[in-house]
Amino acid sequence: MTPKESKGLKEPDSSLEEKIAGALVGAAVGDALGGPVEGYSPDQILERHGGRVHGVVGPWNGDAWRTARPIAPYHKGDGHVTDDTLMTHALVRVYATVRDHLDAYAIAGHLVPDLMQNPRWIPELEAEAIPLQRVFLAEKWLATRLHYGHVDPREAGVGNIVNCGAAMYMAPVGLVNAANPAGAYAEAVDIAGAHQSSYGREAAGVFAAAVAAACVPGATPDSVVTACLALAKDGTRTAIEKVCEVAARHSDFESALVPLREAIAPYDTVGPDYRSPSLDARRPSRTRAIEELPVALGMLVVSGGDYRHAVLGSVNYGRDCDSIATMAGAVAGALGSPVPQDWSKTVAEASRLDLWEPAATLARVTREVFEQDVRRRRAHEAAFAGIGGERCSD
Repeated sequence: MTPKESKGLKEPDSSLEEKIAGALVGAAVGDALGGPVEGYSPDQILERHGGRVHGVVGPWNGDAWRTARPIAPYHKGDGHVTDDTLMTHALVRVYATVRDHLDAYAIAGHLVPDLMQNPRWIPELEAEAIPLQRVFLAEKWLATRLHYGHVDPREAGVGNIVNCGAAMYMAPVGLVNAANPAGAYAEAVDIAGAHQSSYGREAAGVFAAAVAAACVPGATPDSVVTACLALAKDGTRTAIEKVCEVAARHSDFESALVPLREAIAPYDTVGPDYRSPSLDARRPSRTRAIEELPVALGMLVVSGGDYRHAVLGSVNYGRDCDSIATMAGAVAGALGSPVPQDWSKTVAEASRLDLWEPAATLARVTREVFEQDVRRRRAHEAAFAGIGGERCSD
């Protein structure tokens, strides 16, 4: 699929290929826009940029980006995608290899080797490297537990810090299960078991469900949230409900920035200072939730599903805004709201990535998987009828 073809989704109920392109390109662009202001507050963003961010901006520390944060010398900004997109594209490659539904064993058998063995262009490093050299510690956990520790993939996520690390790259799961939120949720929860536990794993399932729900004909932000609430458990469900209730009172992200943070605060473990997490941060809990997914859904509600508005709201929210914008961008793109062509072109060129090829690949795989699902379902129907169950009509 070309950039021109992915410019906009012309009909409310667009084709599968358009929805997949909208979601994956939308996620990558949101990621790139949020990267340079990640970790800061809305007030800090306002002061640094002399106003709100309205598109691609440069590094927070300008030309000093290499030395300003020695532990993370990444060139965030100028249209560079972050590890959210690197991991999303890696998961697409796993689907392209397996060409069927995935589970935790596919993460151990395919995703981890891909991260460890195949050098790729890493935009934030401005160099070719294995992706494992760029991903965050919570993602390096995958290699430690699965490659070196030989832990059962279904349990490998236990002990990792509980964050949005698994959720941030689950859009492909929602797309392979397009229009089937329950199927997307179940598959993502299985996959994420290799990476996360507790509400981090739960968020992965719910985000995949949100993307799948956005592919339903006639879907709206409200129908997406309803689908999420029908599946979400524990603190994740409550956090989404409370944040989206607040979001429904706003139609502009500026007025929603503080109220959305106040709504998620009781469920967020990181605390008010994102760069100085509380002592209880990122620990397992039945009553807490990651911040990113509820806020992304909240921005989707505030924007009425408009891609530009949802993503800019997510970016200017600050904190872990690259992941928030990744999630909001994926769902808004799947709903059919067009990704601005100037943004996608800039991000693709700056990151030296073809943002449309993974979407075209995943669309082909999704159709193959659906055909296999139909055959499996028909075989089950026939077997069930053979033991006295009712036969389904064609």
